Amino acid sequence: MRLRAPLTAAALAASLLPALPAAAQIGTVTVRSPRPFGLFLGDRFGATVEIEAADGFVPQAASLPKAGPLTYWLDLTGLSVAAGPLLPNGNRLWRLSLAYQTFYAALDVRRLDIPAFTVTFASDSARATTSATAEVPTWPILVSPLREIQPPPVADPVDYLRPESSVPRRDPGPARALAWAFAALGLAGLALLARDRAWWPLHRRPARAFAAAARQVRRLAARPEDEAAYRAALLALHRGLDRTDGRRVMGEDLADFLGRHPAYGALAQPLGRFFAASRAAFFGRDPAAARRAWPFPDLVATARRLAAAERAGPPAGNGGTP
Repeated sequence: MRLRAPLTAAALAASLLPALPAAAQIGTVTVRSPRPFGLFLGDRFGATVEIEAADGFVPQAASLPKAGPLTYWLDLTGLSVAAGPLLPNGNRLWRLSLAYQTFYAALDVRRLDIPAFTVTFASDSARATTSATAEVPTWPILVSPLREIQPPPVADPVDYLRPESSVPRRDPGPARALAWAFAALGLAGLALLARDRAWWPLHRRPARAFAAAARQVRRLAARPEDEAAYRAALLALHRGLDRTDGRRVMGEDLADFLGRHPAYGALAQPLGRFFAASRAAFFGRDPAAARRAWPFPDLVATARRLAAAERAGPPAGNGGTP
């Protein structure tokens, strides 16, 4: 009996020895939440639990809370574990990132407590496995109602309204002037568009005979060695003269044409050469000599100058006398 009592006490002391250092392996437990207030029905919020544990102790996955309903008004939607830095006291910081969603339909601002849980840490050594438990405490959140807040009753309903603020008086003159300026620009642009599209009343415009002749001559000049192309270019310029004067214009009529259309007076010499080349090309014995005397480049240049004078001068009309 005397030996049994000391042996029993020694065995009890030996059984308590592993538990004492295990309990000392867990340091402080801190819960942090960025916004534990102003939560409405269906809101998601998060929290970070920081646990200090002795280096070598690792949280056991089986002891971590499982995603899903925790209470009738709270769900755990996500959980992640990350090892933090080694602290100066020799412990390692572990971070548990928790994601929650609340389904509490509050009728007023109310405080609710997030359920506590425990996390088991274990350390494997050569002789045995040592475990320790960290207690994560409850922490509060504040939920808010979705219903409208009833204002306090007042005797006069006008008191519910805020007083009117004074409105500065502005001068409408600059804005009116700017509006008129933009309106004028818009009308000018519309007029230019109507002229370009030949809308009414600008749908009738005098034809530019020399402009059409210059385009045709420029196309025919792509075949400078073609005798037929040269004659067609001369005919195009003849048609431009005839349409401008409203009658058939021959070489001997050039002076009268220039008298009736002074806008082309500066082109008397090129037009004289044109009629000479036309006479040689259509009625001469050597049509090729006309092309050599007055080649395509001179013909194109004369047609362009006639078209430019037509654009710059008054509209060509049929004002001549037959």
